[in-house]
Amino acid sequence: MTTALELYETALTTDSRLDYLCSGVSRPAGLERWVSARAPGDGGLLDRCVGHILDVGCGPGRLVAALTGRGAAALGVDVSAAAVRLTRSRGARAVRADVFGRLPREGLWDTVLLADGNIGIGGDPGRLLARCVALLAPGGALLVELDRPRRPTTVTELRLRVDAQVSAPFPWAFVSFTDLPRIAEVAHLDVAETWTRAGRWFAALTTPAPVTAAVTIGGEGR
Repeated sequence: MTTALELYETALTTDSRLDYLCSGVSRPAGLERWVSARAPGDGGLLDRCVGHILDVGCGPGRLVAALTGRGAAALGVDVSAAAVRLTRSRGARAVRADVFGRLPREGLWDTVLLADGNIGIGGDPGRLLARCVALLAPGGALLVELDRPRRPTTVTELRLRVDAQVSAPFPWAFVSFTDLPRIAEVAHLDVAETWTRAGRWFAALTTPAPVTAAVTIGGEGR
């Protein structure tokens, strides 16, 4: 059976319609947004990116290219060779790699992006967020895009469909904006900010500030 990666690359390189199939229900994957130069709602996300920025699951490089155009130090990472080629063709930097494998500058990224629903990668949001924490520099921020409130958080197996072709299943998660605090807590992250724009829902996650012990002088804390 055709793999999801193969169908994803087919859609990227042939401008075909790409759908998710979950429990027999079809849902547009969002390919039109991924391949666009800029999508509604991107501005608020881009404005919050600072320092060295890693876009996890960068796809064809819409956000990495926009950040590079602003003069930012941005790098995309994707498992798809076609996506990496398309990102580079936009004048942006990208590497082919799995987020759970070895990545450049581990522990030194000021901003890590999980846009376009990429918090669902691997079907285990807690594990993915914990991995992203390991990529962040001290004081860094993880910017995530979520499903709308009231849509239930779902961990499932998806298939991709391009025309009449359907892929083998792969694990994925759809994370509701409403459920983010609970999931962030599992990864020891604080929800520092939330916002919505153009029908999209976002949050900035940070690691808790270290607790500073009180200085004791003469038996009294000061």
